[in-house]
Amino acid sequence: MKPDGGSLIGFGSSGAGGATFKAFDPAKNTPLEPTFLAATSADADRAATLAAIAALALARLSGADRGKFLRAIAANLETKADDLVARAMQETALPEARLKGEVARTVGQLRLYAQAAEGGDWTDARIETAQPDRKPLPKPDHRSMLRPLGPVVVFGSSNFPFAYSVAGGDTASAFAAGCPVIVKAHPAHPGTSELTGRLILHAVRDCGLPEGTFSLLFDAGFEIGQALVQHPLVKAVGFTGSVKGGRALADLGAARPEPIPVYAEMGSVNPVFILPGALAERAAAIVDGLHASSTLGVGQFCTNPGLIVLQRSPQAEQFVKDLAAKLAGTPEGSMLTAGIAKAYATNTGVRAKQPGVKVLAQAKTAGACGAAPVWFETEALSFLGNHALAEEIFGPSSLVVWCKDRAEMLKVAASVEGSLTATVQAGAAEAKNYGDLIEVLVTKAGRLVLNGYPTGVEVSHAIVHGGPYPSTSDGGRTTSVGTRALCRWARPVCYQGFTDDLLPVELQNANPLGLWRLVNGELTKAAVG
Repeated sequence: MKPDGGSLIGFGSSGAGGATFKAFDPAKNTPLEPTFLAATSADADRAATLAAIAALALARLSGADRGKFLRAIAANLETKADDLVARAMQETALPEARLKGEVARTVGQLRLYAQAAEGGDWTDARIETAQPDRKPLPKPDHRSMLRPLGPVVVFGSSNFPFAYSVAGGDTASAFAAGCPVIVKAHPAHPGTSELTGRLILHAVRDCGLPEGTFSLLFDAGFEIGQALVQHPLVKAVGFTGSVKGGRALADLGAARPEPIPVYAEMGSVNPVFILPGALAERAAAIVDGLHASSTLGVGQFCTNPGLIVLQRSPQAEQFVKDLAAKLAGTPEGSMLTAGIAKAYATNTGVRAKQPGVKVLAQAKTAGACGAAPVWFETEALSFLGNHALAEEIFGPSSLVVWCKDRAEMLKVAASVEGSLTATVQAGAAEAKNYGDLIEVLVTKAGRLVLNGYPTGVEVSHAIVHGGPYPSTSDGGRTTSVGTRALCRWARPVCYQGFTDDLLPVELQNANPLGLWRLVNGELTKAAVG
């Protein structure tokens, strides 16, 4: 498999007239073939039009058929995994083992969402049967469930060419919910995106789905993404990236004549609070675990631990010295793009000049796209007085915040903005005595980690990958990973007074799918008599 550089508009390709660009190998600092053609506004309009036509058919598709489609995509990715990984290695400089693992995660996620679609419980079916003899007025029959919104636009992310890109979580969950998807490919890995997109289209054809079920558009700039968000036929947006980019798209979605939801995963500092008992029991292990978590993938994870909070003590100071020594000896790695590497260098340079901030550890770096750990330290009072210190630096950089006591640690916790994760390292009998800290962190993050590390997002029914603003644009009410993700692409619809034969199968009296349903206030699988 080799990419040819064209957008995929339904079963067709983009027309002429768009600007051109090339992918880039960050490890070799060289451009890659082929030349990619950016989509035009006409391409965006055709993709949206086809998606709107397809939306009606997909909304009627059974959960079993949606599951079949998702499983077909998963099988196609497995079959062509070697080709996908080879191209992704060139475009991202990520190692082969990491990319193979990411393909496997993407495949597993597709199958989990297939299971959710087939089961149907995610639709939250509810039934209130009629009471025609109720006084003073009869009570009508009400039945409600979640129904698909319509065409969804997904923006591929830079740091996950598979799991958060063309066939990633946003696309898979939207398909599972019954929505067509238009992907705006990330320009950092267009070849990987095209190859993945072609495999999705093969599944569309093989499953007999309508042409507009999937489209993939290229653009090296912002115009096509903006056009898609503003298109009147688009009903929702999924995005993974920066606060600046996510906020811009959210504002565009809100400013439309018909506002739409934009589910943007944005900035996250992922604070780690290390309690005295944890250091007393396993300081060396925490040094190793924190180093591994913060340098994984050259720190290019949305869950990278960017803030380390400790109470000052001789033991804590030795812990930080040991960690700093390990960080200083860490070799550089290639970042995903030259732009990301430049931003990392700029942001760490700015932080080094902030009042009250000292460089704690700095490893050597030389490559054009290279980056190595740059860690800082400051006192809690300086941190609390300078909002810039609470902002994410994308890359292998973290800030150690020294607290004089428990009360100051709680003040730091209360001041932190919304994050995807918050971690507490505690001694065996210590966590239960820090309930006040944990309760504060519940208000700050979507996932709380005890005696672990924030990197590594396991795809499961119960996982939450979201958090209060600015980690997400929607205030942390949803998740982009796990089966709850389907609910972002659906809305509740109530059917009043419908006869059984006119109802969706999920709401019919016999409950042919065997769903858990809320019937007259009771959760049950029983048929309605």
